[in-house]
Amino acid sequence: MSADVTIEPATSDDVEAVAELWVRLARGQRAYDSYVRADANRNRMRETLAAHQATDGLLVARAGADDTLVGFVSFSLEHGTLELDATRGTISNIYVEPTHRGRGIGAALLEAAEDALADRGAEVVILEVMADNEAARRFYREQGFDAFRVTMERSLADRDEQAVQSENDTHSKEDE
Repeated sequence: MSADVTIEPATSDDVEAVAELWVRLARGQRAYDSYVRADANRNRMRETLAAHQATDGLLVARAGADDTLVGFVSFSLEHGTLELDATRGTISNIYVEPTHRGRGIGAALLEAAEDALADRGAEVVILEVMADNEAARRFYREQGFDAFRVTMERSLADRDEQAVQSENDTHSKEDE
């Protein structure tokens, strides 16, 4: 990582700027078929990020002499209703401005979040990545992450079209 970049806990004054970075992240994920509407969720994410900040689950990356915010990571311990064999930490968002990528900032943010989660008792860390985002998947593999769970999707509109097509195919074969 570049010497002019620092990773540190976000302050309450950072939340608005981090929310703007999150909007950029969400907009970028649309290219990979994310359903998340970036601008429509800005206020909700500002609140969510403020909650992460209040619980020390929001780190920021600052670069340059003016400490410009260039990235962030939000994370928490998983608190589900089921008893698990391992305490899991969750990385909910990680983003680095495109002009600052390739400098180790994402890896530094991820490592700092993992360290904080380990200090809180996490034994494993989980995160989600869009299936078609090969650059992100490659980054996480390079950081030692392995596929853990696969989420599959099916369009119900496509299902209905397939059913109509199958019905038409059946009828056409019977008519021959």
